[in-house]
Amino acid sequence: MTVPLPDRSYEVVVGSGAVAALGDLIPASAQRAVVVTQPGIPSQFRELAAYVPGVAVDVVEIGVGEVAKSLNTIQQVTQSFAGVGLTRNDVVIGAGGGMVTDVAGFAAASWHRGTAVVHVSTSLLGMVDAAIGGKTGVNLPEGKNLVGAFWQPSGVVCDLAALATLPPREMRCGLGEMAKYHFLTGDDLLALDLDERIARCVEIKAEIVAADEREGGRRALLNYGHTLAHALETATDHDLAHGEAVAIGLVFAAELAYELGRIDAGRVDEHRAVVAREYDLMTTPSVDVDIDELVALMHRDKKAIAGLTFALDGSNGIEVVTGVDEQRVRSALERFLP
Repeated sequence: MTVPLPDRSYEVVVGSGAVAALGDLIPASAQRAVVVTQPGIPSQFRELAAYVPGVAVDVVEIGVGEVAKSLNTIQQVTQSFAGVGLTRNDVVIGAGGGMVTDVAGFAAASWHRGTAVVHVSTSLLGMVDAAIGGKTGVNLPEGKNLVGAFWQPSGVVCDLAALATLPPREMRCGLGEMAKYHFLTGDDLLALDLDERIARCVEIKAEIVAADEREGGRRALLNYGHTLAHALETATDHDLAHGEAVAIGLVFAAELAYELGRIDAGRVDEHRAVVAREYDLMTTPSVDVDIDELVALMHRDKKAIAGLTFALDGSNGIEVVTGVDEQRVRSALERFLP
């Protein structure tokens, strides 16, 4: 599939064995590649020299978990680039899940003010969301993804064989992101097999990114469920993983839309049914969280341009709503939280 952007469209290759297409996505100018990856990524998705003949390949490992998604890691990675002599004409390869591709993409965007990056996505979350669209970044103690850049990859590989290697929690994280696509399009995604559903999610995201690359409007709809989700991740010190938090955030977004009179109770029930029954995901946090802290974190969310900002369901579908009254948010949280 193609992400059709002016002057820099790129291909997303989806399927079992798709990693074999990696060489076709590498820029012709590249003489060296640095693979940014993590411990635990299966060898067939990190030892990639066989797929890029004629290109010298080095590997740099970063830490595991959100604590490693930091500016310190960007320094570590870019110093590794310097150590092997990576040039602007070379290529970075992000091989791993969403955290790896976020870090690899930001490091590539920063290195020599812009070096090509290709992603080999090994997680469901990465395949349907993080690896596609060019949003890169790292966390600060104050919030998720507050420092980063828009930097489109030169190509993306989604090898579905990698899904067989994922632990159950990693699959749940991807399902949380996948669930949001049910509400963005109205498509009956549940009628599709998992492989077809992944491809359809890629198509949906590619179409939205092509229409709004830098999140000036429609692309913000891809953040459905994410305002509370990012706050929950920070408030729980990432005891809740991203996809788990997004699933909860989807249900809260429906509860808030109901609080504001945008949807009826039946539509809220539909959100709960997709998240809980179809994807077997949590609909409320499993740990205690403080409402004051959540509200403060949501005020700092990178999408909060004019007061509290949410993507919310309504009669016209999902829309970005700014300036949401804080008391209405608190009221919805009091009803929502266990």
